[in-house]
Amino acid sequence: MGFFQLSLLSLFTLLSFSSSLAVAGEEGAKFCPKNSSLVLNFYKESCPQAEEIIKTQVQLLYKLHKNTAFSWLRNIFHDCAVQSCDASLLLDSTRRSVSEKEMDRSFGMRNFKYIETIKEAVERECPGVVSCADILVLSARDAIVEIGGPFIPLKTGRRDGRKSRAPLLEQYLPDHNESISSVLDKFSAIGIDTPGVVALLGSHSVGRTHCTKLVHRLYPEVDPNFNPDHVPHMLKKCPDPVPNPKAVQYVRNDRGTPMKLDNNYYRNILDDKGLLQVDHDLAHDKRTRPIVKKMAKNQNYFFREFARALQILSENNPLTGDKGEIRKRCKVANKRSV
Repeated sequence: MGFFQLSLLSLFTLLSFSSSLAVAGEEGAKFCPKNSSLVLNFYKESCPQAEEIIKTQVQLLYKLHKNTAFSWLRNIFHDCAVQSCDASLLLDSTRRSVSEKEMDRSFGMRNFKYIETIKEAVERECPGVVSCADILVLSARDAIVEIGGPFIPLKTGRRDGRKSRAPLLEQYLPDHNESISSVLDKFSAIGIDTPGVVALLGSHSVGRTHCTKLVHRLYPEVDPNFNPDHVPHMLKKCPDPVPNPKAVQYVRNDRGTPMKLDNNYYRNILDDKGLLQVDHDLAHDKRTRPIVKKMAKNQNYFFREFARALQILSENNPLTGDKGEIRKRCKVANKRSV
């Protein structure tokens, strides 16, 4: 799993409901979306119940499978950061192309079948109307609420791409071992500034990290940058220098509030308890440390910046109008009519 392992191997409790949302709206007005064709409540005429159906399905599935929320949050990072927010992430492999889901950057991602469950529910109400790209974005939005965060207004009107972008993943998705400069540059390219990047990495507050992404900091010698009080727990959870990637061996990203996306992540990394190299570097790089410290003290600030960055990310180069298609099933592009 790459850099966004909410290990949820983390994509990543956002805004406080009233005041934070108001500020998020003000902050959001500062950026210029790359495509103004997206609007709030795009389906109000063509499928008025669409967003309510998606929210209901997210709530039902979260009650049954708590880790779905982390998966849906991670989906929006992995799909929208790679050239276009077009649900290319959801496509299965074909004889001609490899799925993004099978690439190393997507290690640990799961629960894609539940996106299909949501799609099926929407299709029963409005066949051929709501895109998988919008379902991916709205399921992340509603998942945030389920893990203690607020409702973040996200625009809709995306259409679905027809091809996997697997060859581009390493170019666009930062890895957990990349330098802070590289991480900042990749997100700057889609309009997300330094505070926004620091906030998005706060998604590492939830979920878990598989030992395969952690053992290089534990073996053959423990990384001296780790808080020594945190090391015994990690060694217990990751006892093998070469863990089986298919084994259930992982460490919770945040032992204090593992099911809640909050600013505890920033306090942890300032205390050298960040699991990934990028977590440690975020707390110590001179460009990001002041922001980390501010977010550690002020959860509302974290929430505002997270909401603003997520809005920008969700509007990254979408397919709209007559571009793309509305898939019948999210994992397969529609068959072209002869």
